[in-house]
Amino acid sequence: MTKKSHLNFNQAAPDLTVLTPAGEPVQLSSLWAEKPLLLAFTRHFGCTQCKEMLSELVAGKERIETAGLAIAVITQGTPQMTGDFAKTFAPGLLVLADPERKAYQAYGLERGNVFQTVLNRRVWQAVARAKQKGYYLETPPAGQDAMQMSGIFIINQKGRIVLPYYYDDIADHPPLTLLLDGVLATRWNAPFDGPVGPGVAKSERDSGRAK
Repeated sequence: MTKKSHLNFNQAAPDLTVLTPAGEPVQLSSLWAEKPLLLAFTRHFGCTQCKEMLSELVAGKERIETAGLAIAVITQGTPQMTGDFAKTFAPGLLVLADPERKAYQAYGLERGNVFQTVLNRRVWQAVARAKQKGYYLETPPAGQDAMQMSGIFIINQKGRIVLPYYYDDIADHPPLTLLLDGVLATRWNAPFDGPVGPGVAKSERDSGRAK
């Protein structure tokens, strides 16, 4: 899979069915129907960077929700394995299973090369930092692809992608500030078909009250 399959800003977000840890189907569009959705894809369950990224989402959950976003995480594990993994590394988050990796493919998340996953000094520095936090590199469980890349997307209520974030390497997860601040500090729940910039959402509300 090449970067030509990557999704772009304002492109329609693929709407697929994934599974809860109980094996129940969930349509992705139901997750962004009420508020913008932060949709995070993990790699495999032995990935230290994924565990670190999930810990940041757990720690920032209140701030993310205050910013007007719902959160969902997709794994390539089976429903049962996903549930066990979520209890340990993503408590309080909605974690969903995509064992056939159909959602990964639809969102343009390719298999990484050896430079993105192994032969990269930045990756091993990140592994060392994660180890200091108690996250250890482990062999992926059977059926999970160690070369699978991850990514994060923010999808608005119209089902349009307002932030597609593809990792350059497996250590390249985005800072929480990027996920919180939106485009040029415009909130994620503000329309992107008008002015964009700091305070735009507030100024539009104020002008609406004045009419």
